[in-house]
Amino acid sequence: MSTLYSKLGVSSSKEDVHEAMGQLRNSSDATAFCQVIDDGSQYYQLLHADGAGSKSIVAYLHYKETGSSKIFESLAIDSSVMNTDDMLCVGCTDGFILSNTIGRNSHRVGKDILASIMLGYQHFADSMRPFGITISLCGGETADVGDIISTLIVDSTMYARFPKSRFIDAGKINQNPNNVIVGLSSFGKASYESTINSGIGSNGFTVARHELLSKKYGEKFPETFSNTINPSSVYNGQFSLSDALPGSSQTVGDALLSPCRTYLPVMAKVFDIYGDKIRSVIHNTGGGITKSLNFSSGMHYIKDNLFDLPPIFEAIKNNSDTNIKDMWSVFNCGQRLEISCDSSVAAGIIEISQSLGVEAKIIGYTEPLKDSSTNKVSISHNGVTEEYVKTL
Repeated sequence: MSTLYSKLGVSSSKEDVHEAMGQLRNSSDATAFCQVIDDGSQYYQLLHADGAGSKSIVAYLHYKETGSSKIFESLAIDSSVMNTDDMLCVGCTDGFILSNTIGRNSHRVGKDILASIMLGYQHFADSMRPFGITISLCGGETADVGDIISTLIVDSTMYARFPKSRFIDAGKINQNPNNVIVGLSSFGKASYESTINSGIGSNGFTVARHELLSKKYGEKFPETFSNTINPSSVYNGQFSLSDALPGSSQTVGDALLSPCRTYLPVMAKVFDIYGDKIRSVIHNTGGGITKSLNFSSGMHYIKDNLFDLPPIFEAIKNNSDTNIKDMWSVFNCGQRLEISCDSSVAAGIIEISQSLGVEAKIIGYTEPLKDSSTNKVSISHNGVTEEYVKTL
């Protein structure tokens, strides 16, 4: 686990969460990216919960500086995409039903912010409709819990029912272990996005916020960090939200608050054409580009042709104590979705992705390990190689 992450009171690999989950009895085969429930028909049912995380604090800081609540629309997109793009990893790309869960301190988060969040959910659902992707909104829960939450948390739960014929089980990649890995970029501007995307998504924001933003934010807005964190670790950066991000046309605030890109339009087409040749789809959220460690057994994931770090990640690396090994295990670093597939279909997948404005390329390959009790990820880029091993 990243030492920087742990001193800020968070975990990229969530070891304690996974240990606690061992108390539960799974309702289905749990080797896939998401658990699915067999309802005895030709369909699987899928229920998933996730949210925008501490990105909401950056939106709050932006609001306090500008007075504009519009930025909170992007939080609803993040909260939605963190669900949909986990769910697409098992082959589900349509028929989503969404319920939101918002917890706020009503003394700091007013009705203008709530209205922007609700509008963001609607806009995201509307933006997917032209691609044949339906997201039905069915309300949710907004709780005033100021004794628990200092600012705001934006979570969602999604349900879907999808054909078993489309199911992809990343846990069984070892049955077809020799594949190429196609990476889909998290940065740039997809044809279905309205602005340039920095690529940061919704993960690693506790590190990003404290390592990029200046001490003034902690002094002016003490409600935006926990009093359990050592004061020396709070807001150690050099940037204001309005500062230009080095190497980018965006400000630091614009980059940090870029809506999390969804890959639904890309993957809906990919599954239709190449579904039977895809062995796994990994959404690089918690755990960064080492997330594949958690799937299957006796697998070696070799990633030796990564995208160059987008400017937002370069800024985090260059303005903090975060080394590249930690970066790769916390952030998506430019490739937020990875598709392990037969080499014969890689070019077609890349063509579909790029036709929608999402840069894509082969970033590596998979092969079996002799030791079936471990998984390994090896990452090489710009002359640096790091290895990550997980004992199963």
